[in-house]
Amino acid sequence: MLRDLSPAAVSAGFVATLVGFTSTIALIFHAARSLGATPEQVSSWVLALGIGMGVTTIGLSLWQRAPILITWSTPGAAVIASAASGVSLGEATGAFLVCGLLMLLCGVTRWFERIMDRIPVALASALLAGILAKFALMAFAGGSTHPGLVVTMLLTYLVGKRWWPRYAVLGVLIVGTVVAASQGLLNTHELKLDWARPVWVTPQWSWHAVIGMGLPLFIVTMASQAVPGVSAIRVSGYAAPVSPLMSWSGVATIVLAPFGGYTFNLAAITAAIVLSPHAHADKARRYTAAVMAGVFYIAMGVLGGAVAGLLNAFPAALIMGVAGMALLGTIASGLAASLREDRFREAALITFLVTLSGVTLLGVGSAFWGLVAGTLTLFVENFHTRPDQDIDTP
Repeated sequence: MLRDLSPAAVSAGFVATLVGFTSTIALIFHAARSLGATPEQVSSWVLALGIGMGVTTIGLSLWQRAPILITWSTPGAAVIASAASGVSLGEATGAFLVCGLLMLLCGVTRWFERIMDRIPVALASALLAGILAKFALMAFAGGSTHPGLVVTMLLTYLVGKRWWPRYAVLGVLIVGTVVAASQGLLNTHELKLDWARPVWVTPQWSWHAVIGMGLPLFIVTMASQAVPGVSAIRVSGYAAPVSPLMSWSGVATIVLAPFGGYTFNLAAITAAIVLSPHAHADKARRYTAAVMAGVFYIAMGVLGGAVAGLLNAFPAALIMGVAGMALLGTIASGLAASLREDRFREAALITFLVTLSGVTLLGVGSAFWGLVAGTLTLFVENFHTRPDQDIDTP
């Protein structure tokens, strides 16, 4: 591990953790508070999520020698917040356990892996590109409010790609932080040290919570995160076993749900950061970036209450700028792979556009519907009726 480690891998792991926490930590806080969680219980959620993501990421990445990033379910947090009405924290914990059991079942029976094996690489690549392109668009959209910051970061990225490609993203992070500080955009006065402590919540069983929260949480997590997460790993050229990854995600959810670890699953957006060549020039050593992300996850979780202040110190334009530029290479590779073959081109394009649109139907995100639209297009294009046989007349 130490021989394979590089500064670029450490940087990629830090950026992946930073992007993962800053992009959705506010949603996690909202979901916990919607269930009536106390400040101590909210801090326990951060601790459980950080420990769960860190331990599973480190363990699975070292086991497979591949960058495997486990994260919380971002759309799942939205489901929890929307379904919290009339559900106690104990009943929600019972629903989290049901979700974890269903994930474990998918892994043990290999149902999910069989479905993933039938998805063409072109559609998987288009799906991944559509998810990541949204973040790249948000990175450049930040130029409308902070043009100096975004333009400087872009120039740093271009110069870095020309002269030090392995450390281009690290350079963007450093320069962006310096520029943000010079413009007074860093809220360092909010930083404070506050350790998190685990708080146990006894699960309570309620059919209302299981059906209204547990099942939607499972469906949304698998459709919106597991599918693109597996696609990200496979598109990057790694043959990680899908079923064990699902099984361990389910186990982590079951173990940590009483402390606030509501759902764990494969990352897609942040995984692309540790899967890219920016993380390490040598594909075989790129797993170290995921391991470092796991270390930073644990550190974030242990700090607990201090995380909110730390994340609020960085402006959104800086975070999205670093994320968007770190993902440019992966987006380009995904688009190239998705449009390479003529027979998959239109289906892949529709998959990309529907995913990029951000449409949400029945509580399920655009990643799932993009894949549905692309698969339907592919089916219609390749559906052949049996030709009528010619009849010879005397």
